[in-house]
Amino acid sequence: MIKTVLFSILALIFSGCGKPAAEKPSAEGQHTIVTTVGMVGDLVRQVAGEHAQVEFLVGEGVDPHLYKPTRSDVAALMGADAIFYAGLYLEGRMIDALKKVQEGGKPVFAVTDPVPEAFLLHPEDSQGHADPHIWMDVEGWVYAVDAVVAGLVEFDAAHAADYQANAQQLKEELKSLQLYVKEVLSSVPESQRVMVTAHDAFNYFGRAYGLEVLGIQGISTESEAGIQDINRLVDLLVERKIPAVFVESTVASKNVMALIEGAASKGHEVIIGGELFSDAMGEPGTYEGSYIGMIDHNATTVARALGGEASPGGMQGKLDHD
Repeated sequence: MIKTVLFSILALIFSGCGKPAAEKPSAEGQHTIVTTVGMVGDLVRQVAGEHAQVEFLVGEGVDPHLYKPTRSDVAALMGADAIFYAGLYLEGRMIDALKKVQEGGKPVFAVTDPVPEAFLLHPEDSQGHADPHIWMDVEGWVYAVDAVVAGLVEFDAAHAADYQANAQQLKEELKSLQLYVKEVLSSVPESQRVMVTAHDAFNYFGRAYGLEVLGIQGISTESEAGIQDINRLVDLLVERKIPAVFVESTVASKNVMALIEGAASKGHEVIIGGELFSDAMGEPGTYEGSYIGMIDHNATTVARALGGEASPGGMQGKLDHD
């Protein structure tokens, strides 16, 4: 039913209800680029620089696994000069819309396309799909920068030099971020290097920075946590005396609260170590509303909650931590 309605909307737009941006004047000659999630939008905005206006459809606090495109989203896709999305089925319920506009001749690019198969993780509950959360490993997200450059150059070769220069500057910033994340997370005591979160969005984070990561739900929030999952994690928290668990900005906290209550019933106090950004960044216009700020926040929050050493302000002193 959802697919039928979506295709009907697309058909209306193709027949004239929507007008491609190529036929409309862009502000100051800029391209109009639409992206799905904020992490992709932030990369495209930085690499495109002055040559594009970039917007993203899935805002802060919104779960892209469950997000269904609205009619205005489809109109935005059709009105864009180019589209970038994460891929690896992160935007599972938007795939039909993305395929349809691509079939109509729109330039559409998945930023995870260059990621080598050897880099990808395939958790047991992934149903044959790779874990899409590669932005949690800063070095992995560099592949996405390369994909953005390649897409922009393919779409707009006239400004290739600018895109490549912007990408190189961004890579230098990501290199500094990677060094910071490794430094603060390496300060967490060995016995406390266990990170329990609402869903399995942090597998690449754990692999890159030496943490054991356990999610209550699977890599997609469409999966449901059962009583056995909760009890298993409660026993682990008590047995290993884990001091903190983490909630996520895009996932309901009820399962995390069940862990805390379960551990308390067995005589072990567990606190919420903080709210992490998993599938969406922070509020637009804030430091946490950028990719670098998002990862800085996550690394700093995790390090401090698990007994490591990190300044409340994070890498650049910009974090809004109490």
